[in-house]
Amino acid sequence: MRRWPVALLPLAALLLGWPHLQRGLALHLPAAPPPADSVSVRVISANVRIFNVYPQLRDPDLASTKTMIRYLADSPADVLCLQEFYTEPRPTQDGTVFNTERQLGKMSERRAFVSTTLTNRVGAKFGLAIFSRFPIVRRGVIQFGRLTQNHAMWADLRLPQGDTVRVFNAHLQSMSMAEQDIVDSYSSKAGFKAKSIGLLRRFKRGMVQRSVQVDTLVGRIERSPYPVLLCADLNDLPYSYSYDQLADHLQNAWATVGLGVGATYNGKLPLLRIDQQFAGPQFRVLGCRVRRDMPYSDHFPVEAEYRLR
Repeated sequence: MRRWPVALLPLAALLLGWPHLQRGLALHLPAAPPPADSVSVRVISANVRIFNVYPQLRDPDLASTKTMIRYLADSPADVLCLQEFYTEPRPTQDGTVFNTERQLGKMSERRAFVSTTLTNRVGAKFGLAIFSRFPIVRRGVIQFGRLTQNHAMWADLRLPQGDTVRVFNAHLQSMSMAEQDIVDSYSSKAGFKAKSIGLLRRFKRGMVQRSVQVDTLVGRIERSPYPVLLCADLNDLPYSYSYDQLADHLQNAWATVGLGVGATYNGKLPLLRIDQQFAGPQFRVLGCRVRRDMPYSDHFPVEAEYRLR
């Protein structure tokens, strides 16, 4: 009988650590759908990898690009938050396929707000974008410094019932490591020794940059006069400093209602959930899912639905 307290220690440790563990493994059964007459906000966040415009990314007939754009344009989502966004303002040799600002904006009955980090010689824009079926009453950009193209943007949206919410869309510093380098480092002991030091150095540099960027972002979230929704490609895991700082202020949609790991990275490295949606305490999270049936970028889209309490 005296051994019972010792045997219960692992269980006690699991229970005490569960709030932290569920960040990476959510165990929630699907909730009942909201009443048909309830007012909710449906959000899609996605790193669209510039819609595969580069030759090494595209397929011959642009099928993956067209499917990705059609999915976003036809979605019932009220708000789209897109990272690594790309749009061409006028027809090119590809026609109007890459005129995504118009297709996802006016043609889909959404207002468009594009924050441009780079414009190329044909006038095409790279950056972040928010598309909203609700009126955009105010908007802004959050710069993370002059030495990086990573940044964030926000838009105040007026909901049908008259409430205003602030939506943030952010793209934090990448891990600064090529996926193939990580895979190759485990192929042999010699490969591991040759690459591990460089990989660790780049990982540390990316981690430090993300820490500074998320601190800037949190400062803006704290000053928001309205309930907050945040979509972000964090380029970081649920146990990271970046996630931790955001989770101190907001509820994570997947951790609140999801089931499973919720991996969003579409690559050789499995089980990575680096794309997140967060909501302020004023919101109830009604649902969240990862669209693994949309494998047309190196990130799977995340869909979530919210309702003000």
